[in-house]
Formats: sequence, structure tokens, C-alpha cells
Amino acid sequence: KPQKMGVIFMGKSEKILQLCRENDIRMIDFKMVDLDGRFRHITIPVERFGERIFEYGIGFDGSNYGYAPIEKSDMVFIPDPDSAVMDPFVEIPTLSMTGDVCVIGEKENRPFDQYPRNVALRAVDYMKATGTADQMLIGPEFEFYLFDTVNYQVSPNGSFYEVDTRQAEWNTGTAEGGLGYQVKHKGGYHIAAPQDISYNLRSKMCMLMEDWGIRVKYHHHEVGGPGQLEIEVELGEMVDMADKTMITKYIVKNAAAKEGRTATFMPKPVYQEAGSGMHVHMLLFKEGRPVFYDKDGYSSLSQTAHYFIGGLLKHAPSLCAWTNPSTNSYKRLVPGFEAPVTIGYATSNRSAVIRIPAYAKAPEDKRFELRSPDATANPYYAYAAILMAGLDGIENRIDPSASGWGPYDYNLYELSSEQQAKIQSLPKTLEEALDALERDHDYLTKNGVFPERLIQIWLERKRKESRTISQIPHPAEFGAYYDL
Repeated sequence: KPQKMGVIFMGKSEKILQLCRENDIRMIDFKMVDLDGRFRHITIPVERFGERIFEYGIGFDGSNYGYAPIEKSDMVFIPDPDSAVMDPFVEIPTLSMTGDVCVIGEKENRPFDQYPRNVALRAVDYMKATGTADQMLIGPEFEFYLFDTVNYQVSPNGSFYEVDTRQAEWNTGTAEGGLGYQVKHKGGYHIAAPQDISYNLRSKMCMLMEDWGIRVKYHHHEVGGPGQLEIEVELGEMVDMADKTMITKYIVKNAAAKEGRTATFMPKPVYQEAGSGMHVHMLLFKEGRPVFYDKDGYSSLSQTAHYFIGGLLKHAPSLCAWTNPSTNSYKRLVPGFEAPVTIGYATSNRSAVIRIPAYAKAPEDKRFELRSPDATANPYYAYAAILMAGLDGIENRIDPSASGWGPYDYNLYELSSEQQAKIQSLPKTLEEALDALERDHDYLTKNGVFPERLIQIWLERKRKESRTISQIPHPAEFGAYYDL
């Protein structure tokens, strides 16, 4: 069972070693984040741990993590002792720590400007410097699919993928179906046992998250019949929640694997079923007071909140390059599956890219959610970009209503094609989002929050990824064209 250590700074290494002795810890694991948003790690025996690690760090090759090389300097990981947690998924008792990446200079360390966590920290510093707010709280919703098996292959002479779960409707006539309690197509929302076969595992995931310091709001089965699930967490400070997004994905995937199952945050793993998003709720505070509340404003939102929304909507196409950075992301952003496709805002409208929850009425709860992101995003880059877009809206007083983005208090999916054509839409492909980012990224580079070099690396990397995938023959193309 993991245990949040809560280290007090009374000699960093001394306190860590004391915790190791008390918990019979034999190994210390350091988790780092690569450019795409995957955990990487390196592990040392507890006997090799000492104060020098906090001063000099753990050296590694950042180019293998996707970062641009840095000249005449070494890249090192500096662990954060306050992040120390017992990892519940390993056989040998192991203490896990996250932290930041620095460049060793001649006189002192300096934060590595491309490292995701450092980008998020700079975005928060920029927010404070503007005087707009001193705290951004966010609450991501984690949707994912849980399968019994997944198989896929891409080779010159063939490509395929196959996912399966005994609860899927397609198994009603097979031995895998067994007891006859399959979930109907698009019929999974809040479905109960015995159809909800993952209930116990979800509860275990949530308890592991709580033990790791992640406060869970609730969990349930989502719309997708073949095992789509959701865990929603309580609001938290932006950088801390980016840390917890990484940890949540780590827990979900490892808890599933421990029980012989497989979890994916891929936005659209099943054709014609609901895709998995990562809706992000957000609100600002200044000196403990909510910035987004005004009892007389539309949906009780302040003018500052509207400007923040205006910034998000203005930059929505380029934001997608960070919040929806996979080719699969755009298979989710299509009509008919509760995913947004148009750029607009409204109250209680799940078809709008920005939804204002009607149930959040108290001043300290007043917020809105951005519904386009998905969990293929690197959370540090995605949350930082969202904050920078909103701050740009405040700085430039971008009013969403005056700009023609709503409020759309009606179902955007039911508009005629002529009406739809009048409303700006989200990018339909990753290439479109990358083109938008190339044109529109000045709001990200303010005060060096997003280094220009990072943006260029992201564009180059993601364009190559998109081109490669687009060149692979698709099985559906054989069905459509093989006999022509």
C-alpha cells in the first residue's frame, strides 16, 4: 500500500534515509517525464542515496527523451523529497520520487527550459506577475477504456488491431461472453453490476490514488459499452494536478495490468463508441477570493472569466496541438459522441467546447470546463497552454460573445449544415492543429514560458508522426478500394 511520506526539510537525504529504514525500503526510484508525456525512470539501491543527489542530481541523456540537445552542459534530474511515496506495484520495497530537471552551470543550476514541469511552473509565475490571480485550480476528468486483451501489428505486408472485453455487446454469441450480461452499444453510462464488471478494480484504483494523495471525487462506468470508465478528482493547484495526472495514469495502467487486464487513455480505441476525453475544469483565485464569480454576469461569471473564455476560444485551434496531440485525437472530435466539434461556450451544454456547469453555483465553485482535451496530452504542456491562452484573453479583453462564439444555449449537433458552416470548428486533423500552432503561438512564448525551440521541436516531431501514420495503408481502404 503506497504511503505519502510528507518529507520535512531537516536535511533532505537524512530524512529520506530515515523513512527508508522505517519502511524497510531497499530501492529508490526516480520518475521523469519525457517530451510526449510518458514516465521514464531510473532506480538506485538505497545505499547509493545521499545529499549529493539533491545538489548534483542524476545525469541522463535528454535527447533520448525527445528534448533538443543542450550544448556544453549536462542535464540532470533533481528529485523533490516532498514527493516521496512507496510504489505499490513493485516486488522490492521501493521509494518513488518525482522532481525537476536542471542544467548544471558553472556557478549554479538552472531549470531546463524545455522540461514539462518547468514550463508549467513558469506559466504560474507569469500568471502571478500579471496580477490577475495567484492560484489556478483545475480538475481533470479521467476517461479511459479497460479491455481484457489488446493486439496490434504494423508491418510492410499487413496491419491490424483488435481489442476485446467480455462485457462488449459483440461477445453475446461467443464463449467469452459467458453469462449474458453484456453492455449494449453506447449503453454503459452508470451501468450497474453484473454488467459493470470493473467496479471492484475501479475502487482499488481510487484507493491507490487516495493513498498517493490524489483526492477522488467519484468513479463510474461511462457511455462506451466495451468498458469505458471515468474517475474524476477534486480540484487542485495546476502544477500539482499535472503531477497527479501523470500518477493517475500510472496507477490506472499498472492496477489493470496487475489483474491481467489492460487500460488505455487513447481517445478513440473503439469505432462507433464514445471516445475518451480529459475535460478540464478551471477557476482562478486571488488572495483567497474567486476571480471568476459575479452574481450579475452571464451564468454568474465575471467579466474576467469571460475574457479568459475568450482567450481559450480565440486560441482553440492552436491549443489543440497541445491538448489533442495525437492523430487518434481527431477520431474522437466528431459529431454524435458527446465530444465538441465547434468553437463556442454555453451553460450546461455538452456540445460546446466550453461548458459552464449549472450546478457550480457558490462563488468559490464558479468555473467552466474545456471539453476538447484528451489524455494523450502531456499534462504539463497542456495545462500551461490553457492558462496562457486564458491570460491572453484577459490581457487583450477578448469578449467571447462580441467575438461571435456564443453563448450557444442549444444543441450544436442539431444545427443544419448551413448553420454549422457559420460557426468556427475545431481542427479536424492533427496537421490542422499543428498549422494553427505554427501561425499562433505568441501567447505561449510571453516571458519565455514556452521556449520557441520547444515549439519548433513539437511541430517537427508531431508532423513527422502524423505523416508516418497517414502513409500506412489502412484495413478499411482494402474494403473500399481493393476490388476497383
